Amino acid sequence: MSQAVLAITEQIDGSFKNVSFEVISAGAKIAGSLKGQLAVAVMGSDIENIAGQAAEYGAEKILVVDHDGLKDGLSDACTQAAAQLVEKTDPLVVMIGATSLGKDIAARLSARLNAPLAMDCVDVRVDGDQVVATRPMYGGKVLADVRLTGSPAIVTIRPRAIKAVVAPGAGEVEKVDINLDGTRLNLVEKHMETGKIELTEADVVVTGGRGMGGKDYGVIEALAESLGGAVGASRSAVDEGWRPVADQVGQTGKVVAPNLYVACGVSGAIQHLAGMASSRVVVAINKDPEAPIFSKCDFGIAGDLFEVVPAVTAEIEKLKD
Repeated sequence: MSQAVLAITEQIDGSFKNVSFEVISAGAKIAGSLKGQLAVAVMGSDIENIAGQAAEYGAEKILVVDHDGLKDGLSDACTQAAAQLVEKTDPLVVMIGATSLGKDIAARLSARLNAPLAMDCVDVRVDGDQVVATRPMYGGKVLADVRLTGSPAIVTIRPRAIKAVVAPGAGEVEKVDINLDGTRLNLVEKHMETGKIELTEADVVVTGGRGMGGKDYGVIEALAESLGGAVGASRSAVDEGWRPVADQVGQTGKVVAPNLYVACGVSGAIQHLAGMASSRVVVAINKDPEAPIFSKCDFGIAGDLFEVVPAVTAEIEKLKD
């Protein structure tokens, strides 16, 4: 049986997503346990110039799939490419970042290959001859160890759950030709927000909830900018139409794990907590001292966010001067 590990990376406009390096590091750990080879897939169009970066995190072999059909990052084309790479490398484990695209590819691969799949994992290891993945359940209240029986075992890694560790590998680059004749999806139109930090990869997230009282998120945006972070929103704020769905943090939104999470006017419903429970440090600002969020935070301020947040932002700016 093959002991190889295949890590599938994700890039946008010629830049790797941070989770790709985390996936490579996780793959290197598993490959070390198996005493097998780590192969890293770099898929896209005109991406040869960035492929070498994978070697910095432990890639022994870098499989470059440079194809015009992959330039739009459509899931059916990426799945076809990934399936052909799996056939070529015959891995015991396939690892992918738990992004929107990554989870789509993983699910399609699992169905296509009749392979076991563990989604949104925060750790993965080898126990005997089985791959064991750790994933949150019940809104993050428990961590479950899932044993994957069958080959290849497919695991998606939650962004920021596993640290990317610099550990240079051989980085042997190999170009791989693929066939995408069976793709059925076509990109009609794409709108990209420029200059905006991706929530799931941000070191700092500042979130506004129902306590914002309307669409004016100016104080939240100012604090996020001063901290170099991203702006999030609770589901209630999104449902009110104050922020786009892409900003939603929670069980039905995005799961984030920043070093610093600032919740402003967020009550702390269990659905929201499920989306930010892995944050390293949580700061809560709410005028209701009985708000549930205060039982889950590291630091809390009971006060009007429209007074507290600008004051905090001003102090941060002073420190930066």
